[in-house]
Amino acid sequence: MDASIWVFGYGSLMWNPGFPYLRAEQARMHGVRRALCIRSTHYRGTPENPGLVFGLDRGGSCHGVAFEVAEADREAVVAYLRAREQISMVYHEVVRPARLASGETVGALVYVANQGHEQYAGGLDFGEILAIIRQSSGEMGPNIDYVTATLKRLQDMGIRDQALERIVAALVGAGNEPSD
Repeated sequence: MDASIWVFGYGSLMWNPGFPYLRAEQARMHGVRRALCIRSTHYRGTPENPGLVFGLDRGGSCHGVAFEVAEADREAVVAYLRAREQISMVYHEVVRPARLASGETVGALVYVANQGHEQYAGGLDFGEILAIIRQSSGEMGPNIDYVTATLKRLQDMGIRDQALERIVAALVGAGNEPSD
């Protein structure tokens, strides 16, 4: 019996997984969508000036990357992911079906936005999202770098995310001067 696990990445895990894996394959998860709906007070912001990072929010579907993790690495990878993703318990750790590009459906460990958490920021308007991203930076660097790196990874995979494309176009266009 194969005891490997799958992990679904939809934000920085796609371009910076930080754990060993056997293979990575494009995948799609239904019933959730990628959204800048989590206030980051650590990686891409501070408690005084939170940034925004991706969460899986209800509705739609999300293209991302599914990583197969060997049984021997399972415990260490799950511990790593919990330390990385669950700093403030803003996500629910769940296993959901992910359809791989090859057509196979696997149960994938994924972190879904906890809408009841104080850091949940669903429902922000476009201008608020842009202002937060432009003005925030955290331990892992400027918020804008995180957002643009995620779009670049999706584009490299041939995946369109029109909402994210619109955000990045507004961020890197006119008006992206540093704020006071």
